[in-house]
Amino acid sequence: RPTTVLEDATVPRSRIVEMLAAIQEIAERHRLLIGTFGHAGDGNLHPTILTDESDREEMARVHLAVEEIFARALALGGTLSGEHGIGLAKKRFLPQELGDAGMAAVGRIKKALDPENLFNPGKILPEED
Repeated sequence: RPTTVLEDATVPRSRIVEMLAAIQEIAERHRLLIGTFGHAGDGNLHPTILTDESDREEMARVHLAVEEIFARALALGGTLSGEHGIGLAKKRFLPQELGDAGMAAVGRIKKALDPENLFNPGKILPEED
């Protein structure tokens, strides 16, 4: 497959086996090839999907699989990222991880450090009107 989609999610070390099984089940259900490597010492896993970005139908399945991988990591008590960060790709999942109170705290920190909203406006938090 000419394209790889490399993701990053972390689960508690005690849940690594469950997460690996979940990734395999997601791969089979979406008919995708997903290899996973990572750092077992901190539960950081890198599901890597081998795909072809020119195949629209397959890429739609890739996006669904990635959403399920993130949801499963969170359900197992994990986080959206171990080292790659949130970025635009995971922005919409952040409220699921942090909750309303967590998102409000991030907003307060952003406002304190960047009162004029000059640093990457809209990248993590929605733009204010």
